[in-house]
Amino acid sequence: MALTALGSVAVPPFRASAFDHGDVHLATGRIFVAHTAGDSVEVIDGEHPAHVQTIRGCPQASGVLCAQQEGVVFAAARGAGRVLLIDPTSLAVLGEVASGPRPNGLAWDDRRRQLLATDVQDFSARLLNTSTGETVGQLELPGRPRWCVYDRDGDRFLVNIREPACVALLTVKPFALAGRWPVSSAGPHGLDLDVEGRSALVACDGGRVAALDLGSGKETAEVSIGGMPDAIWYNAERRLLYVAIGEPRVVEVIDTRPCCDASRLRLRPAPTRPRLTALGSSWPSSCPTAAGSPSTARPRRSNLPKVRRWC
Repeated sequence: MALTALGSVAVPPFRASAFDHGDVHLATGRIFVAHTAGDSVEVIDGEHPAHVQTIRGCPQASGVLCAQQEGVVFAAARGAGRVLLIDPTSLAVLGEVASGPRPNGLAWDDRRRQLLATDVQDFSARLLNTSTGETVGQLELPGRPRWCVYDRDGDRFLVNIREPACVALLTVKPFALAGRWPVSSAGPHGLDLDVEGRSALVACDGGRVAALDLGSGKETAEVSIGGMPDAIWYNAERRLLYVAIGEPRVVEVIDTRPCCDASRLRLRPAPTRPRLTALGSSWPSSCPTAAGSPSTARPRRSNLPKVRRWC
């Protein structure tokens, strides 16, 4: 499936900068992007692509997550050891919760309304009650955590661990490390769930995306990608996985149906201002740009003949 570049959005400070994860609040159509170098969260109108506002006071912004039903946006302030709570409509900062020295990955348990925050300094996971500010539980992880998700059907959290390369399984009650699934490629980073297909989709620094069965943890499929990934997003309706790669500035699109073709959107440096790129057929919630790298890119369709196959 070919990607079409629809346009781009200029983002303050209108010069080379660095961004990290992002997410979409579906009810408002707004995209919330961690602006790591700006110590802020940038808000983009995804319906009519335009910059809406800069939310300041989020030092070294990293993980961003929208709790859709609760109507709140969580933003990890990695440089301040806290998580901000943002109203997606008024864009007011509702409060903040202490979360350990350097929070990064976030996952939301919508059953108990608890937030998982993983820490890249002490390699721990903390379960937070965002209403009271209480730390419900804390545990040590097997290594440096990357992104994480809540598996609602399994009532557990999945956490990518860079080394040893694995996915850590955390039960909620009790809050404990229940096991780990080894990953054959180095450096598991981006993580999302194919709920219908019962798979965890893991993008790795080793240049591979692997599908792990949510029942057994075994790898059931893999595909090569064009570089080290960062944020990923799975479109369940289209069964497409979007993978943002900082270098060589591409967004890989993987059709997760067996042996289907996929495509690539190549990004090129812009002469001046950092921009977020709108992609045709959907607006990926976690990768509006090659997330985690300087967003100095303006899009163009790639003429590369290389095809990604899920096999």
